[in-house]
Amino acid sequence: MNGWVAKRFWKTSEVIEKSEGFTVCLDGRVLKTPAKSHLILPSREMAHAIAAEWDRQEGDIDPNTMPVTKSANAAIDKVATQHFEIAEMLTEYGNTDLLCYRAVAPEELIARQAESWDPILDWAAENLGARLLSVSGVMYEEQDKTAISRLRAQVHAMDNYALAAFYDLVSLSGSLVIAFAARAEIRTISELWELSRVDESWQEEQWGVDDEASKQIALKFRAFENANRFLKMT
Repeated sequence: MNGWVAKRFWKTSEVIEKSEGFTVCLDGRVLKTPAKSHLILPSREMAHAIAAEWDRQEGDIDPNTMPVTKSANAAIDKVATQHFEIAEMLTEYGNTDLLCYRAVAPEELIARQAESWDPILDWAAENLGARLLSVSGVMYEEQDKTAISRLRAQVHAMDNYALAAFYDLVSLSGSLVIAFAARAEIRTISELWELSRVDESWQEEQWGVDDEASKQIALKFRAFENANRFLKMT
């Protein structure tokens, strides 16, 4: 039996400004999240982006083509109810940050990691007040508590919408520092994505990459781009 698929039921969408923010109405009815909360948004830009996503739906509604709506729903239904826990979880990436764990061989990869990652760690030390140290190998090594505390304060200070986007940036890249760099726009989002894939790119150069892996990489990069776009709208 085929699963039930929601179909387009509205003719027009519009952005409405309210005292608490912005929302999107379909034929005059306010959009709601999956948990039935009103979709209240922090910026007009975000509201228009969501309205455009709903306008582009034809026939069956495809949530996979609605990344801004998806992130806004996550901010309201998930992050708002567990902001502290999510912020704490993301902060812990600082102790296991991708940029801090370096290869022990070969020399070419060691050099590439240093060339790619050291400038970003230097930026974090200067601009985030957090000097994270790199180690050779994969054995866990706890970072300086003061550095992690400073990163924690900045993560907790984000509102629900920013934290929803930040969650995706961190989890997709494996790096708290890369997510902060995206937020500060110190590199293009493509460049930051490539920083997160230094090890994978090295392996691909040695052994090649198959079509299925390429598709998965492309999907993850698109999600990384969407998270960055959403963050800019908050």
